[in-house]
Amino acid sequence: MTPTPEDEAAMEASKAPLLDHLIELRKRLIISLIAFFACFLVCFFLAEPIYGFLTQPLAAALKGQPNDHLIYTALYETFFTYVKVGMFGGLCLAFPVIAWQLWMFVAPGLYRNERRAFLPFLFASPVLFIIGAAFVLYVMLPYAIRFFLGFETPGGPNALGIQLQARVSEYLDFVMTLIIAFGLTFQMPVLLSLLGRAGLVSSTQLRSMRRYAIVGIVIVAAIVTPPDAFSMISLMIPLIALYEISIWCVRLIEKKRAQADAAAAAGQTA
Repeated sequence: MTPTPEDEAAMEASKAPLLDHLIELRKRLIISLIAFFACFLVCFFLAEPIYGFLTQPLAAALKGQPNDHLIYTALYETFFTYVKVGMFGGLCLAFPVIAWQLWMFVAPGLYRNERRAFLPFLFASPVLFIIGAAFVLYVMLPYAIRFFLGFETPGGPNALGIQLQARVSEYLDFVMTLIIAFGLTFQMPVLLSLLGRAGLVSSTQLRSMRRYAIVGIVIVAAIVTPPDAFSMISLMIPLIALYEISIWCVRLIEKKRAQADAAAAAGQTA
């Protein structure tokens, strides 16, 4: 869409020397760091219940068994695990503030119609990340844990038993990796819609590339999930559905762009 004279005037008024932009960037970074540090402190002091929440799938799978607990093999391991919990939780909690500061820095350089177009994606991104994280904790992880527990072996007179003794830090790393992987891969509609908004891809191209996209999704699912069929399928199916949703979103963007261009053309000929 062609910028209006009012948009051009607003853009011209927002121009500033490089030093002013650097000062503005420093201000936004300081606010973001303060928000992260404050959220980190809150999450660090609440690290034990947060970690307990993350271990619920494992606790449910080990309920009633003699190894229904976690272990740590280094004196400082639990402390630094709680620090990781605080940092991870602090980043998630402070993300709305960080995203808003980034938006406040970038928005003056965008036209009004570009700001209106970008805002929905700014709100959709954390929602999709939360959906991906919830999918890990409530759908994929319980089944993956049961799969891996199936490799425990009872001992006998002439054989040693094999029993899970999960470490505090390793379990957190495992869960955090899955949450980040699923949260990022669930951003597919946002990424493809932004590319469609910029005119870099079209819904026709996405439909024609569907078979290649499915192959790529299978490869990604095989890489980021544990090595069992259920975990892989549990990521493949949502990603394929999200790809189809992305095609629909790009198609909707194209329809709105065509309507806006038609309206602009009609106004010029009137």
